Amino acid sequence: MSGHAGEPFAELPVAPKPPLRRFHQARWDEPIIFEQSRPGRRGVAVPAAGVPAVELPASVRRAEPPKLPEMSQLHVLRHYVRLSQENLGVDQAIAVGQGTCTMKYSPKVNDRFVTDPRIAELHPLQPEDTVQGVLEIYWRLERMLAEISGMYRVSLQPASGSAAIYANVAMIRAYHASRGDAEQRDQVITTMFSHPSNAACAKVAGYEVITLLPDENGYPDIEALRAAAGPRTAALMITNPEDTGIFNPRIEEFVRIVHEAGGLACYDQANANGLLGITRAADAGFDLCHFNLHKTFSTPHACGGPAAGASCVSEALAPFLPSPTVEFDGESYRLDDDRPQSVGKMRPFLGVTPNVVRAYAWIMALGAEGLREVAETAVLNNNYLMRKVLDIPGTGTHWDRNRLEQVRYSWQGLFEETGVHSEEIGVRAADFGVHYWTSHHPFLVPEPFTLEPTESYSKEDLDEYAAILAHVADEARRDPDLVRGAPYNQTIHKIDPATLDDPKQWSPTWRAYTRKHLA
Repeated sequence: MSGHAGEPFAELPVAPKPPLRRFHQARWDEPIIFEQSRPGRRGVAVPAAGVPAVELPASVRRAEPPKLPEMSQLHVLRHYVRLSQENLGVDQAIAVGQGTCTMKYSPKVNDRFVTDPRIAELHPLQPEDTVQGVLEIYWRLERMLAEISGMYRVSLQPASGSAAIYANVAMIRAYHASRGDAEQRDQVITTMFSHPSNAACAKVAGYEVITLLPDENGYPDIEALRAAAGPRTAALMITNPEDTGIFNPRIEEFVRIVHEAGGLACYDQANANGLLGITRAADAGFDLCHFNLHKTFSTPHACGGPAAGASCVSEALAPFLPSPTVEFDGESYRLDDDRPQSVGKMRPFLGVTPNVVRAYAWIMALGAEGLREVAETAVLNNNYLMRKVLDIPGTGTHWDRNRLEQVRYSWQGLFEETGVHSEEIGVRAADFGVHYWTSHHPFLVPEPFTLEPTESYSKEDLDEYAAILAHVADEARRDPDLVRGAPYNQTIHKIDPATLDDPKQWSPTWRAYTRKHLA
């Protein structure tokens, strides 16, 4: 090769492998906000506005003011900024380690939409003719998700993925009740590597849960399904691909077996990020499915809430959708509460409107081709990372199968060599600014860890993440106690896990904490 004026280019040096990033989490020893309260402090002095006094009924008046923290604006701001600095979140970390949670970039421009006063200041009890815009967003997003899933109608009322699963369970029960066999059909079938919310929601609804274990190939055991399906079967509730990342190629046969037994087939699409634009629930014969808008459609997880779920149903189950539904007559949008077969409300009002708006904006920005590219990139990233991870001595996978958008790995080899557990490796990784999740219990895959890189991460991100795991694995061989003693660079050190299994120690509120631990 030659450069200007015929001069040859100098040989380009190979870029040196960068060292691991230096990282140290902020540590403020920040007190709980109630501990910082001082009587008489305030954030704002509210002027008298001339609003006429309203005499409230005694039944709704407090006997004394609520015991809320009394603080200045500065101290409130400082408190929450410090807490934010003590967190390891998706906007600052390479968050591929929260496998099955689909941690992806949530475009900040979409936050502009939801903080716009025309959205943020809406009241759920406004007259319908004053909220036509947001009703149109609900109506349009429902139809987008119906197209993506192949289903007939959608409800965006559920406030989480689990709430959407429970809505589907409720509709399954209502469907069988309408046919007179709800009492007979008292069993729900699920699989070991489907999301536990499927079994939990069915159990809460009063069903007996039958769990299918994987066969020697890593797929749910189809012979066990044949044995379980029968006149007591209300539904099959299954995630596909499961949390191993393995897609069940016989999924249509699973659906057929359940249908022949008179049951319904419900698709948990929390792992749909590798399927968008490629396959649809209805194409496999499913009667219901659900999506997590805070996973597949990029809305924030928000530390566990508020999330947003979508329940999608076939035409036969549409009469049982949660009430109200959003309807359009060609000119205006309205809420329909006149639904005698509806399972009722899953939550107050319509749904989690900010996340509905974010998901709508995300889909509109990508379009159909963009959604398919999301899936293809997520699968590509996952398989690239899998090759990098499996090059680390001591790692492995159960079942030699192709994986889609995530992988449940195993550190069993490293554990046998060093005695260091997967949980300890994950904690040590936090000293380098990343983390990972192990697995649902029970651990069928020994010493598990579950990675899902989504479409958001670059090759450099994945290389860095794999390099951190390789480094910690090398530390485990050279100095196992170093890994066991982690974390060293984090906000906190070790916690006593015994309290996690002792409900008497739990304090979900400040009042409970004061009573149990400060009295």
